[in-house]
Amino acid sequence: MAFVTQHQIQKFREDGFLVLEHFFTAEECDSMRNAIQRIIAEMEVPPHCRTEFSTKEEEQLQAQGSSDYFLTSGDKIRFFFEKGVLDKRGNFLIPKEKSISKIGHALHAHDPVFKQITHSSKVQELGRKLGLERPVVVQSMYIFKQPGIGGEVTPHQDATFLHTEPLGRVLGFWIALEDATQENGCLWFIPGSHTNGVTRRMVRAAPGTSTCVEFVGSEPDYDDSQFIPLPISKGGLILIHGEVVHKSELNSSDSSRHVFTFHVMEAKDTSWSKENWLQPTPELPFPSLYT
Repeated sequence: MAFVTQHQIQKFREDGFLVLEHFFTAEECDSMRNAIQRIIAEMEVPPHCRTEFSTKEEEQLQAQGSSDYFLTSGDKIRFFFEKGVLDKRGNFLIPKEKSISKIGHALHAHDPVFKQITHSSKVQELGRKLGLERPVVVQSMYIFKQPGIGGEVTPHQDATFLHTEPLGRVLGFWIALEDATQENGCLWFIPGSHTNGVTRRMVRAAPGTSTCVEFVGSEPDYDDSQFIPLPISKGGLILIHGEVVHKSELNSSDSSRHVFTFHVMEAKDTSWSKENWLQPTPELPFPSLYT
């Protein structure tokens, strides 16, 4: 692993992101890709993906089914699909392994390979270098960015979804399991955009509302010319400040862009918002990053 310098940490504080090439080995990346193939092979298609669209009421039940499936995924391994990959009966129009958008949100807790990577000594050492005293892992995701259909991710701040008081306590670790290029949908950032707070929050909606979450505030119109692309090779790690503005484009290439990402919160003197969609559960309190 590349040794992280104080200069790099300073740069992270200024930019809101830091690129660390070759943080993980090719073998570590391949072990994660193999683990996810195993998980997909055993996947049962979630029942809410199987209901037939017909009446408005059934559509609402389906939407509620998907939202419950999402809201209760914080302590489980669950599957989320790209749009347009299922027919009306819930059968796959393309092979299932090519239809998945992401798998979340507790791979770090339930799969030995992802657990080992999340708590690896180099990640723990990086946490200490960053001055994290009581970091806990709040969620993890495997993102596929499938060839040709991997959708764009519009400009956002992670703290919109993972809100803390005070702000500035959430950090993303984003690991490229394949080369991420401008063609297959690498990340783009606005350097220094992590210093202005958050403009939008996703909160749990009141019980009985038709949607499970709602947005408060709005995302400003960002100037496209302010974004810079961060291509990174397989095994590279991008550290992402919770408030830095970033996005990724549609993957129009014929190669995928697999990523494993997890978020850490500094738990010392921090409160996790009760309105966040993601909540710790008795089965899975947020585990300490340090083992």
